[in-house]
Amino acid sequence: MYRLSIIFAMLLCVVACDMEKYPEARDTHSCELLIYSGITLVQPLEEIAALVEDKMDCRIRISSGDSGHLLRSIRVNKVGDIFFPGSASYLNTLVAGGLITQNVQIGFNQAKLFVQPGNPMDISADLNNLTNERFNVVLGNERAGSIGKETKRILSEAGIYRDALDNSLYLTTDSKGLANAIKNHDADLVINWNAVAFLPENHGKMESLPLPDIYVKKQPIVMGILKYSQHPDIARKVLDLSVSAVGQNIFRKYGFLD
Repeated sequence: MYRLSIIFAMLLCVVACDMEKYPEARDTHSCELLIYSGITLVQPLEEIAALVEDKMDCRIRISSGDSGHLLRSIRVNKVGDIFFPGSASYLNTLVAGGLITQNVQIGFNQAKLFVQPGNPMDISADLNNLTNERFNVVLGNERAGSIGKETKRILSEAGIYRDALDNSLYLTTDSKGLANAIKNHDADLVINWNAVAFLPENHGKMESLPLPDIYVKKQPIVMGILKYSQHPDIARKVLDLSVSAVGQNIFRKYGFLD
């Protein structure tokens, strides 16, 4: 019993010493920023956030997902500093409601058709292929994310939206789900944002086809400061950096400018 007591005491000493040498990680930043970001925009935004964190005594958290879900979260929770959706239309609804105090255009999103690498089924850049039963088609849900909303616009203008929905295997919420549909070989053909092909994890795993010019539209991507922001001055640093030459080079690298 005495020996056990000694061992226990020694263990306590070791643990205490380790805790002193390797203290529990504490967030020593003076503030924290919360940014709501569309899923396609996360990687360039992470680079922007890292640069701001290096200069400012503030931690930046990024909550990502489909833009529709993020919009609902903002309206319900009434917290956060910046909204950066995949389409300006989501941010515009908050502007109209007086919930955005400042916004800037960062670049643009543009939709394309995507097929398997090398296009083994020799699919042409014809929207009507989305209604062809020969091909496995997955589409974005227009009620969830920005690419779903853009898909509806394009296919409605082409007069085939309902037929394409009927031919689809399933609907997915965002650009990541569409990319996975190609990578997992669920789909032969999808409509997705062009920037998806620039992400490192997608290199060589899909091939893009240009949409017919009549349907091509560059959709602005806009970043805005929420009226709920507790640190609007630092939030403005994020916006300022994003539109600076340094920030624009980052977004160009991910396919949001060219």
